[in-house]
Amino acid sequence: MRRRWIWLGAAACLALMAADSTAPGDKYTATERRHWAFQKRARPVVPGFREAGDRDWVNNPIDAFVLERLKKAGLRPAPRADRAALIRRLYFDLLGLPPTPAEVNAFVMDRSPGAWERVIDRLLDNPHYGERWGQHWLDVVRFAESDGFEYDTHRQDAWRYRDYVIQSFNSDKPYDRFVLEQLAGDELAAEDSTLRVAAGFNRLGPLRKNAGNQEVASSRNEVLTEMTNAVGAALLGVTLGCARCHDHKFDPLRQKDYYRIQAYFATTYEKDVSLASAGERAAWKAKTDEVEQEVKKVRASLKGLQGAALAERERKLKEAEALAPEALPALFSVANDAAKASPIHVLARGEYQNKGERVGRRALGVLLPDGAPELSAATESPRAALARWIIDPENPLTARVMANRVWHYHFGRGIVATPNDFGNMGLRPSHPELLDWLANQLVSGGFRLKPIHRLILLSNTYQQASRPPLAALGRAKDPENKLLWRFNSRRLDAEQIRDAMLAVSGKLNRMAGGSSVIVPVERDLVNLLYKPSQWAVTPDREEHNRRSVYLIAKRNLRLPFFEAFDAPDLQISCARRESSTHAPQALELLNGDFSNQMAKALAERLAREAGADRGRQVYLAYRLVAGRPPRPQETTLGLRFLARQPLAEFALAVYNLNAFLYVE
Repeated sequence: MRRRWIWLGAAACLALMAADSTAPGDKYTATERRHWAFQKRARPVVPGFREAGDRDWVNNPIDAFVLERLKKAGLRPAPRADRAALIRRLYFDLLGLPPTPAEVNAFVMDRSPGAWERVIDRLLDNPHYGERWGQHWLDVVRFAESDGFEYDTHRQDAWRYRDYVIQSFNSDKPYDRFVLEQLAGDELAAEDSTLRVAAGFNRLGPLRKNAGNQEVASSRNEVLTEMTNAVGAALLGVTLGCARCHDHKFDPLRQKDYYRIQAYFATTYEKDVSLASAGERAAWKAKTDEVEQEVKKVRASLKGLQGAALAERERKLKEAEALAPEALPALFSVANDAAKASPIHVLARGEYQNKGERVGRRALGVLLPDGAPELSAATESPRAALARWIIDPENPLTARVMANRVWHYHFGRGIVATPNDFGNMGLRPSHPELLDWLANQLVSGGFRLKPIHRLILLSNTYQQASRPPLAALGRAKDPENKLLWRFNSRRLDAEQIRDAMLAVSGKLNRMAGGSSVIVPVERDLVNLLYKPSQWAVTPDREEHNRRSVYLIAKRNLRLPFFEAFDAPDLQISCARRESSTHAPQALELLNGDFSNQMAKALAERLAREAGADRGRQVYLAYRLVAGRPPRPQETTLGLRFLARQPLAEFALAVYNLNAFLYVE
């Protein structure tokens, strides 16, 4: 595979050197159009089975498609997971939080028909669902509340977009409407604050402010690049950004395609819509002008000073700067400015100074007839026009991409294992018929996601055990479990680990929404920021125990706990999180301030609810952190540990168990 990739890359480079960067223009060969992702979705027939055992296992069409592939490979699905494991899996999957012992007991004891279905429906209606699944979308769109680069200026009101996403998932907003609002909410209804916030999607990329003036050609080009790349990666599942400098090496994406998509954003500029009254704005400006004058005066007095006198003046300068009033509340959004429309040219090597042919707005050529015209330059609401092409039910990419994302987050691997790349260098679907069937279900169901969740969660494919008794054959024939002969055991991600620690210790603050929280971190990390004053810790300590999705997402300072457990860096779209294993994770769990605080809180809970009986303490600890009673050997080891170590050390130890860190 590696040799083939190198050979293809070399051949493509030679072809680029021998041809004009925009050749072969607007024409596409039959081979280019034949790639599976650019083909119209099929209407696959759900497989049928004659044997009673097969028919009994097939709970819905998902199982039928999966079982057909397994039988062809000579494999059988794993038996159903035990009920305690299933309920814990479901809670972390839908809510990102562990079930309480009472919730586990209730499900384990409820053997009535429809018990599983009722739990699914209850959790889909739980407000924590939006927090968990909203985080997945925030990964994809590289949501952050600061600009990145050197200054990493805070985006004070970006949290409103995060809340919009969470609320959209909780209300099961149709995905086509969700996309339309984000690309073009301001064009749909400029007076609607929710839609203005949704359009903040177009501003989520990192922003370089080193040059000062954001209107210069180089800065403007970077802004347009971020907007364009997000469309390809997040919404269409293609590596459109690879066509910025030349025709795509592997996919039928011309450089013209890239700039024609960019042309939809030619009139788009950032806009903060103030929520303050005229009086509040006037008072804020007066205070700001006063502070700026004082800062100028102090800076002027620095000239010629040295030593202690200079240090004292610099202290005065920081004090003066700290008096600047906080920015007034606003909607973090965008707006069209036709008078300032950026002329869009094909840029040789992507360099803003090397302008080639000027282009207008048009969708991806490989999905259009050869020679399809560009939109009129006078088209109003250009981003709405782009969005409507993307969400058109006939677009072969959009529904497939989103259905695949939902599958990916349930199973840890997508039907297409490269969720942001459905092109030639992405992996081919493991179950192409199932992918099209799911995408068709998404479209026919009005683009609502909760019915897709229900289909997946009600399938026997999802309910399989992760450790089947006869796994040797599966490991031999399908070591990566692409065919789903068992459920994939998965480590919790960074936010799940932190939130679970808070939940089982009894410290979780479940308040939803609002301004993001800044929690304490090591001073050495804060001092690395361009302005350490940016990391102003939230004074209310109860706020520090909010869910992780509500902690500030700052590009230049990721929490060490999150970084250790593979949280994304917020610079580019994160299609899937890695799950690494390395020493700093154990160090963070054993020595980290947060882990030790949560261990102390858990110890207090164990002592409060289980009393002084060590056996009861061990039992309750496992019920809380593992969702099950301890096994006999675990009870023995726990009692031995407590005979020599304090309860807080035992609590810290159980946070380090695989039974806590993994879902099976």
